[in-house]
Amino acid sequence: MKIDIVSAVPQLLDGILNESILKRGMEKSLIEINIHDLRKWTSDKHKTVDDTPYGGGPGMILKAEPYYLAIEELKTGDSLVIITTPRGKVLKQPVVHELLQNKHLIILCGHYKAMDERIYNFVDLELSIGDYILTGGEIPAA
Repeated sequence: MKIDIVSAVPQLLDGILNESILKRGMEKSLIEINIHDLRKWTSDKHKTVDDTPYGGGPGMILKAEPYYLAIEELKTGDSLVIITTPRGKVLKQPVVHELLQNKHLIILCGHYKAMDERIYNFVDLELSIGDYILTGGEIPAA
């Protein structure tokens, strides 16, 4: 199985993938996991991935455009695009068995910032690991 993880803070995943069972699985070529920096798909000199909400108000949201461009580049005919979000389907063993039927997963890491709702038009599955307060989707992606 191939897994591509797209994150605004990809360095959070380095330690997790370089230890334990995931590392052994990659060494034995049982799984391929690639971490991608969302900033790769930005077009401004500051590599900006967030913006103010279109309707105004406080805070920032993650832009849809970098995620869309990442999906366009990474997606194949065998891909399932997943986003980590608290509102998603809760990840339990039967869901894991369903995911194993796929050859390629693209996991978009959500963030404590809201996300531009347009990105959900390009996602096949929203997943949650449960009712937790997290800083981002990197922990559920792991």
